[in-house]
Amino acid sequence: MQTSRLEIREAARADIAAIAALASRAKEGPPRLSSGMISGQISAFPEGCIVAILEGAIVGYAASTQVHEATLSARHSWSSVSGGGYGGLHAASGDWLYALATRVDPALRRLRIKERFFKARQHLCCALGLKGVAHAARLSGFKHLKARYATPQAYLEAVKAGEIGDHSVGFAMGRDFEPLFSLPNYWPADRAVAPTRDEGGPAALMIWRNKTHDADARAKSAARREPNLVRVAAVQMAARPVDEPENFYRRVAYFAKVAADYGADFVTFPEYVSLQLLSGDPKRPAKDAIARLADHTPDFKARLREIAMAHNINIVGGSHPALADGQLRNVAFVFLRDGTVAAREKLHPTPDERAEWGVSGGSDVGVIETDCGPIGVSICYDAEFPEVVRRLADEGARLLFVPYFTDTRHGHLRVRYCAQARAIENQIYVVTAGMIGAFETVPNADILYAQSAILTPCDIPFARDGIAAEASENVEAVIFADLDLAILDQARAEGAVRNLRDRRGDLYRTVWSDGG
Repeated sequence: MQTSRLEIREAARADIAAIAALASRAKEGPPRLSSGMISGQISAFPEGCIVAILEGAIVGYAASTQVHEATLSARHSWSSVSGGGYGGLHAASGDWLYALATRVDPALRRLRIKERFFKARQHLCCALGLKGVAHAARLSGFKHLKARYATPQAYLEAVKAGEIGDHSVGFAMGRDFEPLFSLPNYWPADRAVAPTRDEGGPAALMIWRNKTHDADARAKSAARREPNLVRVAAVQMAARPVDEPENFYRRVAYFAKVAADYGADFVTFPEYVSLQLLSGDPKRPAKDAIARLADHTPDFKARLREIAMAHNINIVGGSHPALADGQLRNVAFVFLRDGTVAAREKLHPTPDERAEWGVSGGSDVGVIETDCGPIGVSICYDAEFPEVVRRLADEGARLLFVPYFTDTRHGHLRVRYCAQARAIENQIYVVTAGMIGAFETVPNADILYAQSAILTPCDIPFARDGIAAEASENVEAVIFADLDLAILDQARAEGAVRNLRDRRGDLYRTVWSDGG
């Protein structure tokens, strides 16, 4: 009789939905593990994220990060060491492997999957030449014995002395982990039980020491990753009248071909790029015009998908008005070169969009998976809200695309300054693409101003002024830049400033309605 085989392998981005579903069934560990957090963990340290597979289904997940010994030895919380759960504080030069999360299907605990994860982390630790593995064990019995042991540390000392037993600590000690000290407010508070941030769950810091660790050998072998280059292009497109849709799509295909001929992996078009489809129509009231443009949605999606596949390039199709749930939304469609089409709605329509065109804000937040890693899209005004882009960065986006549509230099500069701020505070690359010219027959789009750019963080490894490429203002052009994703990781870990790493999670955090 054939028996099912349990497989342990590295987690892939395609596993994220299944891992999130598992996490919702398994209550062990941090109180919530969202798909965005899983995305960030895998992006930050793919080697440290593993899954258990049984009969083709994911039945276990374990995420780890690397930390420096100074981080390990200091009093810390799960949120502070995990970057709010997203794993963004991973330090490639860290000397300890730190367990962030473990999830096991509650119906399959007899298979000792958690123990297999312990061993897998130990093997990874040895392979990387690290000092050891650390994890926090819940002090689940403390709340029942608080009258006898006033502090988590006193409770832990009693466990170490053998006076009382604790399941989590005992399980780890049985696998050669030793308790170091207690972490009183380690686990995020369960709002239903402990409504203040000061009432998190206590834990014991457990460590396993790698007896084969050789500090000198690790120092000699440490080297920066090979550059991971992505070439991006931004089209600063002029609004031109077209007498039939085919002429518009011919222009889009031309610019996509130019970008592809130069070897670009991505090309991005401006916000409301499809307004040109109305230039041959008679002038009509603003809301009627935009509703008419929404009728082009099926053709717009089909044609740009075809162009992306024909030229083997990922296209960020600016934005296009489309109906969703009976409401008009401003949507950025992203056409991947494998034929996949993704969509992200503008979250914050401007007051003018709402009043003149009747555009409503969407609610899609999250990265888009591509063959160059996860990317983020923030349409124009969205880039002026730092919380949105911070979440995309936490979920693993190293590239942010900002298609925009502004009528004056003031509007352009609002987008530009905020895009540069997003690049700095999240240590990511930002690609902006704006429209220029005028739409004579389209109400509320009389004049346009843009100076598209490809922006970097401001630190020594990057462009001197934080601008990798820039178009001349109000001139139709295509700009290019090669962006090294490995440099971002290096800057996040070792840069002159480390904006992501230095956030004060003990003072502030953003809580999303979906738990991300």
